[in-house]
Amino acid sequence: MLSNYYTVKGYGEHEIVIQKSRFIAHVNRAETEEEAMDFIAEIKKKHWNATHNCSCYLIGEHDQIQKANDDGEPTGTAGFPMLEVLKKRNLKDTVVVVTRYFGGIKLGAGGLIRAYSKSVSEGLTHTGIVERILTRVMLTTLDYHFLGKVENELRTSDYDIKDIHYLDRVTFETFVEEGNKETFKKWMTELTNGQAAITEGDVLYLEKDIEL
Repeated sequence: MLSNYYTVKGYGEHEIVIQKSRFIAHVNRAETEEEAMDFIAEIKKKHWNATHNCSCYLIGEHDQIQKANDDGEPTGTAGFPMLEVLKKRNLKDTVVVVTRYFGGIKLGAGGLIRAYSKSVSEGLTHTGIVERILTRVMLTTLDYHFLGKVENELRTSDYDIKDIHYLDRVTFETFVEEGNKETFKKWMTELTNGQAAITEGDVLYLEKDIEL
């Protein structure tokens, strides 16, 4: 598993108009080729009367699955330029479909490449990008008289709280990067005078919005 990578936040849709042609970018996350193909099929069904539904996707830790489709546009003017935008943004597990409704003015090869690239770029910005960081969920169980102190310290720290469970004792679930586990344990032990039970939970990806 990668220690961190970038991908899209989720589903997004954004339209631009160039020389009277409508270009609608549909962006989504896809972690398998099947998910990507299903999404493309869904958009094609929705926009069955469009002039073109060009698509691309980039999937896998090492970008091992890459596909681009011009859907009737001149070869190399749509799908490949779209895919290049994903690569330049260092994105993974991302699928994009750009729907074009022809407005009557031909753009030429260079114009098409610029139009499809711009559509994807603006679509990604509109949808939002996240960084997924591989973390270990650390469980810290302690008595209630430590609750206020520990919660305040956690919320003003660089750590992110996943959940808090209020039972006989209180348990904090905290996202901690693998390389910081021992530092976290030491810090939490000092905060609670050694009276906290600290255990390791699941390995999960924490998502953080990226400023564009």
